[in-house]
Amino acid sequence: MGKYMLTAFSKSGETLLDESFEAASEKEAKELGEKRLQELNLLDTTHRCTNASGKLVLFHR
Repeated sequence: MGKYMLTAFSKSGETLLDESFEAASEKEAKELGEKRLQELNLLDTTHRCTNASGKLVLFHR
């Protein structure tokens, strides 16, 4: 299991979400990240999901 960080921002740059989670693969991390953003109604905000080494797994601007 790898550790991933999910972050979402408002248009003004305020951090709306900053949480970590674990996933078995980058594909699973992307799916879990999108699901969490949808739950919080943040899919249309600027967001990113990165792995422990900083590689982008999910990004939306």
